[in-house]
Amino acid sequence: MIGKSRGRMTKDGIRIYEDADFAGMAAAGKLAAEILDSLSEHVFVGQTTGAIDKIIEDQVNAAGATSATIGYKGYKHASCISVNHVVCHGIPGDKKLKDGDIVNIDVTVIVDGWFGDTSRMYVAGKLSRKTERLLQVTHDALMKGIEVVKPGNTFGDIGHAIQTFAESHRMSVVRDFCGHGLGRVFHAPPNVVHYGKAGTGSVLEPGMFFTIEPMVNLGRPETKVLADDWTAVTRDKSLSAQFEHSIGVTETGCEIFTLSPAGRFHPTYQV
Repeated sequence: MIGKSRGRMTKDGIRIYEDADFAGMAAAGKLAAEILDSLSEHVFVGQTTGAIDKIIEDQVNAAGATSATIGYKGYKHASCISVNHVVCHGIPGDKKLKDGDIVNIDVTVIVDGWFGDTSRMYVAGKLSRKTERLLQVTHDALMKGIEVVKPGNTFGDIGHAIQTFAESHRMSVVRDFCGHGLGRVFHAPPNVVHYGKAGTGSVLEPGMFFTIEPMVNLGRPETKVLADDWTAVTRDKSLSAQFEHSIGVTETGCEIFTLSPAGRFHPTYQV
């Protein structure tokens, strides 16, 4: 992250942040990642997703930060918790986790005006071989996307890397949801889709901040949103997994703001 100050908009409406802004994003991302690190002991058979969300809200408040999701478009919780065939935006509640459930927990915090957004997978009880493979492919698809983030490449390169990797393992990438720009706002251009053609889309420049958050299904990619207007599920009821990092483009590659301080981003550390 060495270079001249930025602070402008591209012709595509993507904000280019200044060098000094990386520190603010790193602080927000670190808190979000630390909260997710702490949750491993709270994801277990018989636990409710509502109880997990309360733990998250208490930690956000204890850190003197703000939850970006509480009050966002009427949402009332400090996290989205998506179980099994829920693709994203699962609402915490009284449902108890069962043996073998896979759980995505998505947390966004605001620290000194900067947004830190990240999600990762957890397992309640014993992890089946089929499910372990889904989690591994989804995690690795995210990292394949991050590997191509550097100035001069395109957003299409990111989507292409993710799609081709997931499909090479006979899994599908969700098309209905995507990553997004962020910084001093929760959602901003660009839309970071997780499929596509290499060499297409906006060109990556130093100072761009955005999330990459592929959702990968064991079955087909189609989803539907339930009557609560939040919860998205796979149409064929196949299992779905997601991992998310917030990153910033540097002069030579990228900085991942939401790395796990405890090395717990991948759930197999529990196994």
